[in-house]
Amino acid sequence: MRSPVHLNALRAFEASARHRSFSLAASELNVTPAAVGQLVRTLEDWLDAPLFHRGSTGRVRLVLTEAAERALPDIRAGFDGLSLGLARMREVSSNAVLTVTVSPAFAAKWLLPRLDRFQAAWPDVDVRLDTNLKLLDFAAQGIDIGVRYGRGAWPGLFAEKLMDEEVYPVCSPVLAAPNGAFQSVGDLAGQTLIHDLSVDPAAGFMTWEAWLQNAGAPEVPTARGLRINNSAAVLQAAIDGHGVALARSIMARDDLAAGRVVRLFPDITVPSALAYYVVHRPECAGLPKLTSFRDWLFSEADAAAGR
Repeated sequence: MRSPVHLNALRAFEASARHRSFSLAASELNVTPAAVGQLVRTLEDWLDAPLFHRGSTGRVRLVLTEAAERALPDIRAGFDGLSLGLARMREVSSNAVLTVTVSPAFAAKWLLPRLDRFQAAWPDVDVRLDTNLKLLDFAAQGIDIGVRYGRGAWPGLFAEKLMDEEVYPVCSPVLAAPNGAFQSVGDLAGQTLIHDLSVDPAAGFMTWEAWLQNAGAPEVPTARGLRINNSAAVLQAAIDGHGVALARSIMARDDLAAGRVVRLFPDITVPSALAYYVVHRPECAGLPKLTSFRDWLFSEADAAAGR
């Protein structure tokens, strides 16, 4: 089994089992579905046992045999170990690459304005940002560390809370100025409400409906308004005077400090059920470039909070 052919066959099997699809495995491995199928058959021939149940031609998802299901965690752990070994070998390079995954909005509103300070402190680490709304597979995509927004539980990843936040309405100073336009929450009625669709409300993400309920004004209508699936764009729409946005405090902090938006009803505090977490694979915790970036993230978060 030390043959490269069998190693490629194991890779094809692991990707096919993870995706439950030869086609999706082929896309990940940059080969054809037929090549993936042939590699899996090669492994099955060597084992003299099937790894997938061959169903009807209409079957959409692959179904593993019982033996394959039992073996999959060990094979996956083996590939994770290989990835970690390669990462440690790369650490000897003076130009170590650190691949960081964050959402596009978090990159634009929090990370990128501060990243120069990390690069000044660690000039030998080249940061590669992956700004993706999808939850990436750290091992498969070569991700070292990331910041995720949620409740703190993601399979296969160690999560450490970085920042809590609260949620509150903001608008441009021009919109807020006329005649003290917003004396009470009820004054939001008739305003254009800007809705953030970037996170599923089922995950605990604060919506206008939930915020108004917490603020004691559930009668304010929310059915109409401007809907945007990017938190940075939500803030930009508020800055440009297009309405009142329900802002996430971490995203809005710099815009508030610069006076680009103003917070409405500052006496009303509604904490978010979600928070920002630093995440990475547990087996990578000791990599120097990872720990350096993790420590820097926490120092920046403490500085932003005035700690």
